Amino acid sequence: MLWIWHRLWRQATPGKQTSNEHALPITTRLDANINYLKKTFGQSEDLVIREIELPGKKLALVYLETLIDRDVVQRDILRSLLALQAIPLSGDEAKFSRLIRARLTIGDLQEERLWSKIITGLLDGKAVLMVEGYSRCLLLSIEGWEKRPVEEPVNEVSIRGPREGFAENLATNISLIRRRLRAPELRFEAMNLGRRTHTKVVICYLEGLVLKGILEELRRRLQRIDIDGILESGYIEELIEDAPHSPFPQLNRTERPDKLVADLLEGRIAVLTDGTPFALILPGSLVSQLHAPDDYYERWPLSIGVRLFRFLGIFIALLLPSLYVALTTFHQEMIPTPLAISIAAQRELVPYPAVVEALIMQVLFEILIEAGIRLPRAIGPAISIVGALVIGEAAVRAGLMSAAMVIVIAATAIASFTIPTFGLSQAVRMLRLPMILLAGFLGLLGIFAGLLVILIHLVSLRSFGEPYLSPLAPFIWEAQKDLVVRVPWWAMLWRPVLTGWRDLRRIKPGLHPFITARDKNAQDELETQLGEGNAKSVTGRKGRRKKTGKLARKR
Repeated sequence: MLWIWHRLWRQATPGKQTSNEHALPITTRLDANINYLKKTFGQSEDLVIREIELPGKKLALVYLETLIDRDVVQRDILRSLLALQAIPLSGDEAKFSRLIRARLTIGDLQEERLWSKIITGLLDGKAVLMVEGYSRCLLLSIEGWEKRPVEEPVNEVSIRGPREGFAENLATNISLIRRRLRAPELRFEAMNLGRRTHTKVVICYLEGLVLKGILEELRRRLQRIDIDGILESGYIEELIEDAPHSPFPQLNRTERPDKLVADLLEGRIAVLTDGTPFALILPGSLVSQLHAPDDYYERWPLSIGVRLFRFLGIFIALLLPSLYVALTTFHQEMIPTPLAISIAAQRELVPYPAVVEALIMQVLFEILIEAGIRLPRAIGPAISIVGALVIGEAAVRAGLMSAAMVIVIAATAIASFTIPTFGLSQAVRMLRLPMILLAGFLGLLGIFAGLLVILIHLVSLRSFGEPYLSPLAPFIWEAQKDLVVRVPWWAMLWRPVLTGWRDLRRIKPGLHPFITARDKNAQDELETQLGEGNAKSVTGRKGRRKKTGKLARKR
């Protein structure tokens, strides 16, 4: 019975009926076509239908004035159409269409006959030109809606590197990628997702680098999406990921064009969504989410040190509270005696065990973070800092928390902010709570059990066929040059093996700038900068000064 009811409900869905109606072609009667558009859009104030009378012809220009450029309509379309009154018009549909194409100064003109394409074009900001007696109409690209300018990314701040970030406009984002990757192999494949929103989604990749199997799998997963609307790339991420129940993000996300282009050069694929500045990059991996663009813009010795601190930060963010709970509850003998005495004195007035104390502080910290995000930008950071200071100080004075626990939670919070990807940072913050519970019940054994479960889960994850822990599991020796440490650019000769094996060579060998002592030439030092004559004159002036000084001393 439930199956029969579900089938009947799907057949009676209004969206299905509407899509079937829109699949019909337009008629040759202009009045009937205008009435159909009025019925489809209802009492929409921004629907404009401009009827134009020409000698022997009747035309109608239809557009949504909130989505188009009005100057283009007045200057390029209406003026060109009214100029046709002085020209004898042909009754042949093909000849009249060629005349319109020659007269209109619009770059993109398309002929359509299906209502579905026409309505989608109107909603995309195009104008529709219909003619009495003709079975086709023209779609004119005159988009002109408001859009946000290109600004610096908010969530991916960089010390050195480009300051441009993606915007909500899809054309702007594509132009940012084209400017950085001027290659004819760059491909953009567009499709519309969402029965109601018809959101434009673009697949971006480099022909000759991308793996065909991954590209075909992505197309298949996107084409099977059947949903009312796509409002952000997060909708698509949840519908195409491999393990929907995993807390770890399996697709990389970014709002930086330079980072996206770097991933394209490694053979990965990007998914751009209209209406959001966040792009999806696949296949994703855990290691790639721990790398920041600054690692490749700064010199490699500095990048190695920053990465080591970053990897240390992720372990502190995940394990420090649970280690504190395990040591103070079960393994006091592992703590140095002076420190153990100090912690015991601080906890003397605390009325509950360390695991409850850690959970309370962790929950309060997460609430403060959420409050700081939701508050207005001008007062959000101030409220978070003041709230943390006031709550921490008052809790210690009242004996509800120990000072050591406040320090542990503060260090954990600072370490969690070293993770460059917000999605991975959220996953680590959420896993911190079960790790504290395991430490409170089983001590170090619980921590090891929790780490083992997390490791097994990470090893089993796949992102479009690529292991989530690559190049650690499976272990790829060549990829260790850009894992925890980063070797110089002249030493990274190969692309990642799993995603870029179609063209592994990344850089020409032998580009290192190192010069041995055997290759050095003494003539290339001072003489190169000053010239041989200048060097001799400088040496002569120094000799004359020395002689003059000796004569003065003799006198």
